[in-house]
Amino acid sequence: MQSIQYNKQTITPSKVVCVGRNYVEHIKELNNETPDTMVLFNKPNSAITNTLRYIQEDCRFEGEICLLIKEKQIEAIGFGLDLTKAGIQNKMKEKGLPWERAKGFDGSAVLSPFVKFKGEIETIEMKLFINGRLAQHANYELMIYKPDEILKEIQTFMTLEDGDVVMTGTPKGVATYKKDDVFLAVIYVDGKIVLKEEFVAI
Repeated sequence: MQSIQYNKQTITPSKVVCVGRNYVEHIKELNNETPDTMVLFNKPNSAITNTLRYIQEDCRFEGEICLLIKEKQIEAIGFGLDLTKAGIQNKMKEKGLPWERAKGFDGSAVLSPFVKFKGEIETIEMKLFINGRLAQHANYELMIYKPDEILKEIQTFMTLEDGDVVMTGTPKGVATYKKDDVFLAVIYVDGKIVLKEEFVAI
């Protein structure tokens, strides 16, 4: 089983629950329809990794604020890359089929270590730099569905176990990447940096 790091402990999530289409500008950049209800999908435990690997030419990165769950609440926060095989996903969407082949493959949930959540959730913010250039920016205000709303909706039909991870959606700026690209993710709470994590694509 794959695991993540939190507070000097190794934790094994049962799953990663992902929110799709949670930022207006991201919906526009991919020419998607705005959904009437929250879009949710899962990545299995086998998708989890702390290593960013080059997958294929059309594989996109999607940087996201991530939540670690304990007792149905936000215990800690981190950063994640939802890797997506774009070509396969487009074919699945055209046929109205599930996305797992494009979203749930091994190594598709690249997760940082997590840090204890303290502060006001309304101040949470993420910046992702690639090779020194700001590529993505997310914050509470830009989210269509806020973290508390996301947790509530998930639990209307699915149990969130202790150690599960919720990926809250990606803002605009998704793109493909290549080997040796350097990703630097920064998470802020209350205007202060609480996490900085670097990934180099291999």
